[in-house]
Amino acid sequence: MTEYTTTTDDALEQSPLLYDMLGDALAQLKVFHTKLRNEGELKGIIGPRDTGILWERHILNSAAIVPFIMHRIPQQRQLRVADVGSGGGFPGLIVAACIPSVDFTLIEPMERRCLWLGECVEAMHLTNVSIQRARSDEVIQDIRHGDTAPFDVVTCRAVAPMRKLIPWTIPMLTHGGTLIALKGRSVQNELDKAKDIIKRYSGLHITVQLAPVGGDLEPTHVVIALRR
Repeated sequence: MTEYTTTTDDALEQSPLLYDMLGDALAQLKVFHTKLRNEGELKGIIGPRDTGILWERHILNSAAIVPFIMHRIPQQRQLRVADVGSGGGFPGLIVAACIPSVDFTLIEPMERRCLWLGECVEAMHLTNVSIQRARSDEVIQDIRHGDTAPFDVVTCRAVAPMRKLIPWTIPMLTHGGTLIALKGRSVQNELDKAKDIIKRYSGLHITVQLAPVGGDLEPTHVVIALRR
């Protein structure tokens, strides 16, 4: 595994909470944390105020959806998961490290971010990740034409409001597939504004759940949208 040196004042750096929440993925995610700390701001992946709170704000927050994905792992076949708008790797790289038995496709339209994702996959020695440079509408067209199989689960974080996110993601899913989207406190307002869009997808069942981030840290919100 590639070695990185780092100086960080991240408040959670030595906290036992990290292993409690991340388990065996912690070693790989420490590599990711260090790369983010050393290169993330320079490459436009994180903001200057993020460097001291990377564990809480980005890594643990992303890992909060792991139980929701695990709940949907089928018994008889391999789960296919797409992470839409992967950007800096949130949540795709984090959940891929946490669930090595599942194949993840990170979908990202920007070349420089695809290059970053590739560097992270190599540094973290992830073997269950592929990177696809594409927009969501291009992937949807490939699925409709039979060139790509639909996905069982689609994940995303901070990509777009729900009125845009639903048409960008739901057509990627198999029937019975699930969108798992990390959202902020205004998620219900987003859903209210998306009512007309939601009606276009008959049988779409949507719930909002609180997802623990760990310890006494503020939980995050997760939208679960099941395509019937």
